[in-house]
Amino acid sequence: MIPEYLKRLIDAADDLPLRHRMPQATSTARRSAVLILFGEGPQGPDVLLIEKSAHLRSHAGQPAFPGGGVDPGDDFPTGTALREAEEEAGVDPAGVRVLATLQELFLPPSDRLVVPVVAWWDDPRDVTVGDPHEVARVARVPLADLTDPANRFRVSHPSGFIGPAFGVADMVVWGFTAALLDAILEAAGLARPWDHGDVRPLPAPGARSVALPGAAADDDEDAAAPTVADPAPDGPPTRTVPRDE
Repeated sequence: MIPEYLKRLIDAADDLPLRHRMPQATSTARRSAVLILFGEGPQGPDVLLIEKSAHLRSHAGQPAFPGGGVDPGDDFPTGTALREAEEEAGVDPAGVRVLATLQELFLPPSDRLVVPVVAWWDDPRDVTVGDPHEVARVARVPLADLTDPANRFRVSHPSGFIGPAFGVADMVVWGFTAALLDAILEAAGLARPWDHGDVRPLPAPGARSVALPGAAADDDEDAAAPTVADPAPDGPPTRTVPRDE
């Protein structure tokens, strides 16, 4: 059986209020997929996030869902999302149950069409950093942390954009990933009221949440730390995938 909050999310998938579905994609846009992987972790329900390497040309240092562009032979979008999650975070596709795909979304900055794939981790494993040149960190972030009003605020981009953000797992989650999380939590019935008037300047890529203006460091942070793996030193319409419950 999957949790009730995921059933609510799937039922509301057609109506997610995502601004990224509005702009028209370019003819050069590359198709991509991301995996939104929920599971039951040591601190309750959680979702898998990665932090991209600061050395990437695109979205350097940004937290994100595992994912990437379609490769030849992929069963797009589910095959793409699962392959990327395995490469980036060590997720074994055999232990993942795909539940649904959301509407295809357009990301103008990277000229990509992205299909979010919602899945449940039937057989959760330790998270691991795949290629450290692409991924800096991997974290299973408790949903309780994402819904905690103390971890929610908005960030302002130099371009004038202001959007939702989360200070979780010692990361500042913003942009496309934060907007998608915001809509998902609302649709799943998990969202709690938070201060939309708390607007902070966008931090530098890879900046930690405790370094943000208005955020305080917690000396006991490790006592409630999410499951995190650090690296070694060195579009289709919405559809529900049939599942056994």
